[in-house]
Amino acid sequence: MKGVILAGGLGTRLFPLTKATNKHLLPVYDQCMVHYPIGNMLRAGIDHILVVTGGPHAGDFIRVLGTGKDLGIKHLEYGYQEGEGGIADALSIAEDFAEGEPVLVILGDNFTDADLGQAARSFTGGAHLFLKEVPDPRDYGVAVFDDEDSSRIVAIEEKPEQPKSSYAVTGFYIYDRGAFDYVRESEPSARGELEITTVNNFYIRDGLMTWSELDGLWLDCGTFHSLFTASQIVAEARQNGENRFPRIASENSP
Repeated sequence: MKGVILAGGLGTRLFPLTKATNKHLLPVYDQCMVHYPIGNMLRAGIDHILVVTGGPHAGDFIRVLGTGKDLGIKHLEYGYQEGEGGIADALSIAEDFAEGEPVLVILGDNFTDADLGQAARSFTGGAHLFLKEVPDPRDYGVAVFDDEDSSRIVAIEEKPEQPKSSYAVTGFYIYDRGAFDYVRESEPSARGELEITTVNNFYIRDGLMTWSELDGLWLDCGTFHSLFTASQIVAEARQNGENRFPRIASENSP
């Protein structure tokens, strides 16, 4: 299995900081935001990683991550997404990199201390979602469960006004090679983007979707409040000697 980190977008919710650099390179305590999903990948045993980025600050990633060798990455590649085509469009850039293998996909602003390795190692095909129960699911893609079999997802609804469950789709996914065919089958949404929810619903339609509950905390670091909260969590973990967020960046890194 290979790893794909989607780190594009303009990060407008974090202006004016993101006028200077990509939001995924902003600090979360003592590392850049992007170092944390890389740490999730390495913890899961995945050391062939593609970082897909875009926008005017894409070149900053090379200065921060370099070849990835100092971070423990065996093979690091970069992909560039032109424009704002959506998450599924960004994922499509990984097709050649994947070479037919399954991919663990992480949205670069998603922050967790969960171990994704068990799900990655037991993956046999189709797609796998990591869900998290949240107090107000209206801001997320929300899982709809079968009335007769509560373990089976029958649809994902994007930011519903009246959610049918409290389980949000987090920014952690596992896909087989079929994901790229589903992206090609997708049509742009009302906002003109190829949505990852569409891809997930294709997997559900074809009976190829599994899921597990994310066993750990989960934050989307795309706002000032969540970015600050994540920094506080890491700082406290460091002070308590916890290894929940291994520090992979070092003074030898580019």
